[in-house]
Amino acid sequence: MHEPSTIFAGGLRPAALTRRAVLASLAGFALAACSRREGSGAPHDTVTLYTSADAFLAQAIVDAAKAATGLDVRLVGDTEATKTMGLVQRLMAEKDRPIADVWWSSEALGTIGLARLGLLQPWTPAALANEFGGSWPQGLSGRSPAHASDAPASWYGVAQRARVIAFNTRRVTNEVPRSLEALCEARWKGRVGLARPQFGTTRSHIAAHVTLSGEGAVRAWLERFKANQPRIYEGNSAAVAGLAVGEVDVCLTDTDDVWVGQAQAWPVDLVYEGADEQAGGDATKRLPSRGAIVIPNTVAIIAGCPNPSGAQRLADFLVSEEAERLMAQSDSRNVPIRVPLATRMRAIDPRLAMSEGAPVRWDMMEASTEMADRLIAEFFPI
Repeated sequence: MHEPSTIFAGGLRPAALTRRAVLASLAGFALAACSRREGSGAPHDTVTLYTSADAFLAQAIVDAAKAATGLDVRLVGDTEATKTMGLVQRLMAEKDRPIADVWWSSEALGTIGLARLGLLQPWTPAALANEFGGSWPQGLSGRSPAHASDAPASWYGVAQRARVIAFNTRRVTNEVPRSLEALCEARWKGRVGLARPQFGTTRSHIAAHVTLSGEGAVRAWLERFKANQPRIYEGNSAAVAGLAVGEVDVCLTDTDDVWVGQAQAWPVDLVYEGADEQAGGDATKRLPSRGAIVIPNTVAIIAGCPNPSGAQRLADFLVSEEAERLMAQSDSRNVPIRVPLATRMRAIDPRLAMSEGAPVRWDMMEASTEMADRLIAEFFPI
C-alpha cells in the first residue's frame, strides 16, 4: 500500500511558498496525472481528490479512507486566502480533460457553481438507501425542506459547521453582540474582523442572508457595516488569530476556527446568531436574524473523471458515518447530519450542541449567489 501523495498549496496556516515552488509542484502533479491517464503502469486504484478542507483534517480523513477502501489517494488542497475558489477555477480549466476524480468542498457555493456548469456527475451514495431510505437528511435546518443535496443528485452535504460571532474573552466580558446588526453599533467601530468576502464561507454567509432577506436588506446592512470600518483578513483562521492577539474584539468566522483556537489555548469563544421573534421589519433599519447560518461540507464526483469506479468508493467513504464521526472528533468538530450520531457525540462533547440553523436552501442558491457577488464586489473590492 502506497502512502498518499499530498500536494497542499496551503492549509490551516499556510507556510510561505515561492511562486516557482508552487508552479513546480503543480507541473509535477500534472505530469504524473497525465501519465496515469495514459497507462504508465500506475495503479488503477489511484484516485485524485481535490479539497478545500483544512490540511490537518483532509489528511486524517484520507488516511482513514485508504484503510477502509484500499485506494491510493492523491490529495490536492487549496490556499487559505482563496479557500474553495482556487480549486473551483482549476476544475473549470480542466473540464475537457479532468485530472480530479472527487471534489470535497468545505462549503456549498463552489460546488453549486460546478454543478450548474455540468462539471459534476450525478451519483448515488451507498448511504442513501442503506441509512436514509432514499432521502438525504436535511441537517440542522429543520424548518426548511431537505437542502443538503441538489435535484440532479450530483452533490451531497455532510459534517456541518456554523457561521458564528467569535470574541476575545479577555476584551469582551459582557454584552457580546449576537446578530449581524449588532456589529454595526458604534462601540464596535474598527473592532470587527472577517475573512475576505470573495471566498469561502464569508461569501456563503452573505449569500445566505440574501436568500433569507433579499438584496435590499443585505445592501442596507453592508452600508452600515462598512461604515463601521471592519478589518479584512485573508481567511477565517487568520481572523481568529487576529482576534486572539487583540487586533479586533469580535469577528465573523466558523465554529471550527474557534475550536482550533481554543485547542491552542487562545482566549476566544463564540456565540450563535439568534433568531428574532419577529423576522420581518424595515430592511432600511435592520437586518433580521433568522438563526445561525449552518454550512455543510459537500462531496461530488467529477464528470468524466479518470477513475469513476474509485471515485465512487472514495466519495462513498467521504459521506459515510465513519467519516462524519472522524470529522466530529477532530479539532474542527463538524456536526454530523446523522441525528443519532450527532446526539451520541454531543453527549461526549458539548461543543457539538449546535443550535438549529436558519432555513437556508443550499440547493436553490444560484440567484442569491450572483446578487451576493455583486454586493461583495461593490462594498469590498479587491
